[in-house]
Amino acid sequence: MMTNFSFNDVLTLVQTAAIIVALLLTLYFSRRQIRAFEVDLETRVLSDIHGRFERIADHFLDQPELIRSIFQSPEVLSVDTPMAYYIFFFCAHIYHVRQRGLLADNEWTGWLNWMKNAFRFGTLSTAWKEGQMESWFDPAFQRFVSQELMVDSPRAT
Repeated sequence: MMTNFSFNDVLTLVQTAAIIVALLLTLYFSRRQIRAFEVDLETRVLSDIHGRFERIADHFLDQPELIRSIFQSPEVLSVDTPMAYYIFFFCAHIYHVRQRGLLADNEWTGWLNWMKNAFRFGTLSTAWKEGQMESWFDPAFQRFVSQELMVDSPRAT
């Protein structure tokens, strides 16, 4: 049995197919926009948290003894302990921004070199090991420090 399609039938099929394609395209681009919005929202939240931490860090830098409110160590804290922790937090922030794909390769390379040099030529490697700083950071950042930053450090033991 052969069915003959009239011009109106073909036109209706083409219109239906066009509507379906338009709906699929709309769905695709809507999902992309929602993902971009989620990344933007997450970035804003992280920036807000970072800003709040900076205010706390300012207090710690001004009055290092305030660190005891979050960490009571039997040893006397050195004057540079708050600065070391702040730099670690800054490095962790850069690392996590990179992990989220928000930092271009060229910028990441520059910051990675900065972090490696800070560990190599400063006292950060000693502070990381002896000051129990790693316990304040997430496991991914701890692995990054041990595998990437502590490797070339002459102070690391």
